[in-house]
Amino acid sequence: MIWESLWLTLKLALTTTLLLFVIGTPLAYWLSATKSKTKPVLETLVSMPLILPPTVLGFYLLIAFGQSSFLGKLLEDLFGFQLVFSFSGLVLASVIYSLPFMVHPIQSGFSSLPVHLKEAAYSLGKSKTTTFFKILLPNIKPALLTGIVLSFAHTIGEFGVVLMIGGNLPGETRVASIAIYQEVEALNYGNANTLSFILFVLSFSILLCVYLINNKSLNRIVK
Repeated sequence: MIWESLWLTLKLALTTTLLLFVIGTPLAYWLSATKSKTKPVLETLVSMPLILPPTVLGFYLLIAFGQSSFLGKLLEDLFGFQLVFSFSGLVLASVIYSLPFMVHPIQSGFSSLPVHLKEAAYSLGKSKTTTFFKILLPNIKPALLTGIVLSFAHTIGEFGVVLMIGGNLPGETRVASIAIYQEVEALNYGNANTLSFILFVLSFSILLCVYLINNKSLNRIVK
């Protein structure tokens, strides 16, 4: 059960991080460049998971996509699957809950770029797409790495939101954080300690790597 929960946790973290990178990068770029009046509202919505209790988010997702809800019935009728108590539901909850951890570092990275960098690319005839992928993104590699690592690490540690929408189904929604809670309830402290220690070492190693890489990049810039 320990290794099954760990594998499910890593699978969830990888899937969530990939989706967040695809969604969060253009969103962060838009937030860094736009002067729209709706920007504060969208920034607030993105940042809500930082202060909102995870059980609140999980509860509303449970209500929105439960079998008795309109969206839940629609998904069941059209596609034959349900988000509640499924791995897909965990992914949805994790993407929403970890969104600020991807968007904020990348948004800061884009905001720190000199304005003339983009203008120079446009003056040389580069398209917006080429400028974005070949000029802007390569210049914010530390921010991209930070967003990816923080999103991955944060997903590994999720508990309340995944428990609310996913429950505790072995092999389907029982991620490591939930398995630890179950082992403690059953007084199986040995298994709980094993899982906790693995997650502790994994989280520490991931964060240490990102700080070492970012410090190395910063030293190169200073030199």
